[in-house]
Amino acid sequence: MSQPKPKFSLSILLRLFSYAQPYRRTFVFAIFMAIVLAGITPLRPWLIQLSVDKYIANAWLQGLIWICVVQLGVLLLESVLRFWFLYRINWLGQTVVNDLRKNVFQKILFQDVAYFDKTPIGTLTTRTINDIETINDVFSQGIISIIADLLTIVAVMTVMLWTDWKLTLVCLIPFPILLIATYWFKESVNKSFHRVRNAVAALNAFVQEHIVGMYVVQAFAAENREMKAFQAINKEHRNANIKAIFAYSVFFPIVEIILALSTGLLVWWGARQMLHYEVTPGIIISFILYLNLLFRPLRMLADKFNTLQMGMVAGERIFTVLDSEEHLINNGTQAALHLRGEVAFESVKFSYKPGVQVLRGVSFHIPAGKTMAIVGHTGAGKTSIISILNRLYEIDGGSILIDGKDLREYELHSLRRHIGIVLQDVFLFSGTVYENITLRDADISLERVEAVCRALGLHEFILRLPGGYQYNVMERGGTLSQGQRQIISFARALLYNPAILILDEATSSVDSESEQLIQRAIDTLIKGRTSIVIAHRLSTIRKANEIIVLDKGLVIERGTHSQLLEAGGAYQKLYTAVVKEMEEA
Repeated sequence: MSQPKPKFSLSILLRLFSYAQPYRRTFVFAIFMAIVLAGITPLRPWLIQLSVDKYIANAWLQGLIWICVVQLGVLLLESVLRFWFLYRINWLGQTVVNDLRKNVFQKILFQDVAYFDKTPIGTLTTRTINDIETINDVFSQGIISIIADLLTIVAVMTVMLWTDWKLTLVCLIPFPILLIATYWFKESVNKSFHRVRNAVAALNAFVQEHIVGMYVVQAFAAENREMKAFQAINKEHRNANIKAIFAYSVFFPIVEIILALSTGLLVWWGARQMLHYEVTPGIIISFILYLNLLFRPLRMLADKFNTLQMGMVAGERIFTVLDSEEHLINNGTQAALHLRGEVAFESVKFSYKPGVQVLRGVSFHIPAGKTMAIVGHTGAGKTSIISILNRLYEIDGGSILIDGKDLREYELHSLRRHIGIVLQDVFLFSGTVYENITLRDADISLERVEAVCRALGLHEFILRLPGGYQYNVMERGGTLSQGQRQIISFARALLYNPAILILDEATSSVDSESEQLIQRAIDTLIKGRTSIVIAHRLSTIRKANEIIVLDKGLVIERGTHSQLLEAGGAYQKLYTAVVKEMEEA
């Protein structure tokens, strides 16, 4: 598939350099150093010319010694200045990248959950790591380096023309060939690099997705099919890089040939002029050095322009993430300080995609401190209710009230601190049990965590783990069973003493011992709290003060366990099916 050609965008370049504003002294210093280095670069060939024509030709040993000392001093000065120039521009690039990466990750942290539903994780990984690293090249190998090279070219050519303009023009006869080759190289590499960036994003997305879903791949014996899909993406990445390598392999030998042609013309014309005493040997030697100083930056300019352009392509992608408005607007002003936990849904409508409603006018009321169970077939809208209650998604219509106030009137983060959630699929981060319970909140002491776990009856269980609270659970909690992960999530939910508790299938897929422990924890958790329970376990449902039955986004039944059984409707059928399943098991 052909990719659109990247275009130079001054607005993106200026926006990138706005991130260097806090470090403008370093930027100005780098530009100043580029000017100084451009002025020093032609000095050494000129000193060699002077040495040959004035001191060697006249056998002036004392003067030759002194001019060699001067050349050594110039060489050392240029080396020190070039070191500081390269160090500072690379420091500037890494510092800007550090700031930009923090901004991007902060933006991702506060994105709407719906944004992650349609954006591959691998793509965001590419934006946060690979693309931002490309921005570093804009500073270390891009605009500042290009300015330095252009100044060097101007300085060297000025000295050459001042020394002997005829000889300079003869040496530059092959330059049109170099300009044509440079343009071809720039265009070819530009397209290849754009393909490479797209291929890297595709690779990251594919690998991320399949590592996370490796259990499914292996369970369905799909390894060979997925390997073929990976090979196709990987082949595209290889081909894009090979095309860029081909361009480099052709361009650099062409530059060397052109340099050889220029040197040959120099020797031919210079020899003729020397026979007529119009050119000195020192000029010929210095011009050979001038040509090398001239071709060195010319050889790299096209590559640096591509680096600059690819940096802007990466910048455009990064700014797309930064400019995204797909986040819930936190315009609530009411701090959720002392919530009682009364919850009311009034004709709530909700959809993940426009035109496809998941909830179609759901209404219910949960008094503070009471428990409501939600049952229904898969896709009925149970999980959607808890997602919008926590304001992970925005509703399409109706209203959600907490303690009589609209949900959107509360400051978002203070509201979420009062809502505890225990999900069926518990996600644990790499780190210790203690860090996963506190989510790395440094203000929460180990003693407080232990007190919460004792209240839930989980303390002894956690101490049986190797290392207890300091046990490293590894990525996604892979070293723990489903029940063990659930236990940690219960401690996490109770830690902030939430006024509202949400349990989403919290006791499914666990062994009987863990279920008993979790059931005792649930009894402790829901005591005195407003609780919304989505469960298949009958023991949890029976204890609810009210049960509502959802079907296709509508509340079709409501009442207590006994009332709904007597009604003989949808709940009775669900209940009978669960009992039958338990008896067969």
